[in-house]
Amino acid sequence: MPIFEYACQDCRHQFETLVRSGATPTCPKCRSTQLDKQLSVFATASATAGAAQAQPGPCGTCGHPDGPGSCGLN
Repeated sequence: MPIFEYACQDCRHQFETLVRSGATPTCPKCRSTQLDKQLSVFATASATAGAAQAQPGPCGTCGHPDGPGSCGLN
């Protein structure tokens, strides 16, 4: 059962749902069946040694306990 992403044409609610074969998905907010299937994106993990590590966000978003501007990126 694949998970698909949809956007409702009636109320514009965006959601993910499991879709069984032969089933018609409905919007969980307004129950409409007028849905647009969205492009799903996914992340993968690299198993190679020396792979690039994720970098922290710009100052103010790294979560440093002393607050924005206190991190080593300044």
